[in-house]
Amino acid sequence: MLEVQHLTKVYPDGTVALKDVSFSVQEGEFLVVIGLSGAGKSTLLRCINRLIEPTEGKIIWNGVDVTKADPKSLRRIRRDFGMIFQQFNLVQRLSVQMNVLAGRLGYVSPAMSLLYRFNEEDYQMAEEALRKVGLLEMAYKRARELSGGQQQRVGIARALMQQPKVILADEPVASLDPVLAHSILGYLERLNKEEGITVICSLHYLDLVQRYASRVIGLRGGQLVYEGSREDIRRMTDAQFKEVYGEEAERIAPPSLLGGTKDA
Repeated sequence: MLEVQHLTKVYPDGTVALKDVSFSVQEGEFLVVIGLSGAGKSTLLRCINRLIEPTEGKIIWNGVDVTKADPKSLRRIRRDFGMIFQQFNLVQRLSVQMNVLAGRLGYVSPAMSLLYRFNEEDYQMAEEALRKVGLLEMAYKRARELSGGQQQRVGIARALMQQPKVILADEPVASLDPVLAHSILGYLERLNKEEGITVICSLHYLDLVQRYASRVIGLRGGQLVYEGSREDIRRMTDAQFKEVYGEEAERIAPPSLLGGTKDA
């Protein structure tokens, strides 16, 4: 379904954010990317839909080389990839409804997109997307009036407007407390299990990884250093943990969350 082949990204200042990263993602997976800040997680997710241009390597989506797509083709390809950002990326002065409708901009003409012009079907889709994330009653509030957790749910609804096959979630719960983190990841899990949307999500905390991931990859210094299943991450050895997080890293989650437990 999705293949990342020998992906490298070097920024203009010489920073090597990704180095020869290769892995595949099967349809319906909930893949979590782990690693320290600066490990290359955000760059990886943004390279997949070419929000950041890779330096070398290929990204193959359903047999199509995304890295070689021209602007018109790339616009179509990006419809398949809904993006959820750590800092929500909402237009704070606009209503919740208009922020959600922004997810349809890839389907309208450039001229109409500048005017935020949408048809009745788009408005109905926005209503349904807001219903799925429990925010229909907030449709006409300005985004800035919402809490952080509510704003991230708007981000999920906006991604759903693309009718995506894949959701790329870049640290979607990093700025939220643990209760809200589980709430947001719970919405993504339902979309994954009930609607078959593939999720690729970067996370920091292993307790969340163990709860939601079907498979895990680990980055360190832009290189792929770990790959395993949910069961593998629960049996992660100290050596594997330090390979991802560094020699000085300490496990801080309770032992019950770090190995050998059954699904709750």
